[in-house]
Amino acid sequence: MNTIRIAWWIIAASVGGFLALAALSGWFLRDQIYQTFQDPGEPFQTYEPPEGADYASAEAWYLQGRFSDDLETAVFFVHPTTYSGGANWNAELDKTSSNQAVERVILPNYAAPFSSAGPLFVPRYRQAALYTFMNNREDGVLAREFAYQDVLRAFDQFLADIGPSRPILLSGYGQGGLHVLRLLIDRFAEDPVMQARLVTAYIIEHPVPLDLLNTSLEGIPACETPEDVRCIYAFMQVLPSEERRIRILTERTMSWTPDGTLNFVNERRLLCTNPLLAAPSNQYASAQMHQGGVAAVNLSMDTNPAPIPRQTGAQCADGVLFTERPRSALLRRPSRIAEEFREPPYNLFYEDIRLDAARRSLILGTILQEERRWRMLDPQ
Repeated sequence: MNTIRIAWWIIAASVGGFLALAALSGWFLRDQIYQTFQDPGEPFQTYEPPEGADYASAEAWYLQGRFSDDLETAVFFVHPTTYSGGANWNAELDKTSSNQAVERVILPNYAAPFSSAGPLFVPRYRQAALYTFMNNREDGVLAREFAYQDVLRAFDQFLADIGPSRPILLSGYGQGGLHVLRLLIDRFAEDPVMQARLVTAYIIEHPVPLDLLNTSLEGIPACETPEDVRCIYAFMQVLPSEERRIRILTERTMSWTPDGTLNFVNERRLLCTNPLLAAPSNQYASAQMHQGGVAAVNLSMDTNPAPIPRQTGAQCADGVLFTERPRSALLRRPSRIAEEFREPPYNLFYEDIRLDAARRSLILGTILQEERRWRMLDPQ
């Protein structure tokens, strides 16, 4: 009888050990396992994308702002990735889970700060799936380029709707930042009139290679001071302990090259604007300068959330913004699969960005008023 019990204990221990090992392996390989389930299983070249949007229709927009005067800034915001993948390389426009993530998380946390500059315009677009950013296959590159065509069509409709002279603020997070960077190249870089209308381009959580500022984007500089306009403001925030996320952002992420293709940013120097200094400085800014983060999930766009200030210091180094662990648990990243590729459900620099966008918009509005006044006085 004792022999049978011992045998059962050995079997139970072996099974338990096997299950523990399997669970441990699953934890370490969770991203790879997740990717397997998100693979559409069909080459992009033979894939039939979901139906696109008619950007002349209100249904093609999450938000379409209304203006109170002729000089008010129009804000064009491109949301980050909210579609994981699986059935499609590019999200369906009526995908409920993706749309809810935009409406519940992205708009109140990431778009709302820019409403301080002017009315928001936020297009729906057939975003490239999260899966495409996790593996960087050729199919994923094609999916990103496809998504950009939607953003470009939306932007051209936006231009037609707002008129020929109104100031424009661009903003994109994550995948949205990739598309905004290309908009700068395609619609602003070689057009002095469009450059004159640009308040600022905020490209956040996506790399902006500095070589573009001397080539494709020559004439649109980095924002060097808090008062600069017609410039680019960009950062990617990390904790020093997030070594994998740092490698992803500075090595494995793709951005536009001077020849107009997508390629890895490895060994390319990157723009980093410290939001506490509103300038691309390597100087350390203490938490005393932090205006406040916000966790605004499920808040309406009409709500003014109370920022939580003095939560983090920040310093740019090697093209990324190193931050400190916030004291408030509301402003800490959750533990989710593929978290390194996602935007968290809060905005650590909500108030800093809100104040920055309002200030730069006011400055450009004043400049444009003066320029128009002098043109009226000039007999030529």
